[in-house]
Amino acid sequence: MLLDVLNFAGVAVFAASGAMVGVRKDFDMWGIVTVGVLTGVGGGVLRDVLLGINPPTSVEDYGNALTATIASLLVFAFHPAFTKLRKSILVLDAFGMGLFAATGASIAVDVGVSSFAATAVGLMTAIGGGVLRDVISNEIPLLLQPADLYAIPALIGATVVAVGSYHTPVPQWVWLIVGSIPATGLRLLGLKFGWRLPTARN
Repeated sequence: MLLDVLNFAGVAVFAASGAMVGVRKDFDMWGIVTVGVLTGVGGGVLRDVLLGINPPTSVEDYGNALTATIASLLVFAFHPAFTKLRKSILVLDAFGMGLFAATGASIAVDVGVSSFAATAVGLMTAIGGGVLRDVISNEIPLLLQPADLYAIPALIGATVVAVGSYHTPVPQWVWLIVGSIPATGLRLLGLKFGWRLPTARN
């Protein structure tokens, strides 16, 4: 139940962030919903493909797609309010990233892959939807830009879940929560203080 709640929350938040890009790009309603849904479920589909879950959960079950669609339609209808709440959207996106990194790694652990593979799957789950969003919107993926910390917090969160679940007697659901905290927290601190990774010297 906890995993499902966190998953739906992450899908909704990512879908809203994708729909906001569609609004900024002046897409029509179909385009906004399409970008939103693909952003919301893209990371989960990538996770399932990597883990050999066929068909992917978001294709087999309508729950994730419906959640993403509703979130995207809300952004389409009330985007002026969402635009004013840009900082709040970034905060929600940080929580979504942390949740997806943790839940992706946790699902990988359930499948029985190694801790390294679970970490990689958690990372891909967290960043996959955002990369797909940027590619569809004809933008350089945020992951590759000298922007605020994003992939590193996701990697840390996924690592905590994978390593903790495999190498400690603590129940996995505890690590699911514990793993999302550093991922979200580091992302929020990066936003607040403008922390960035170093770039190559000119």
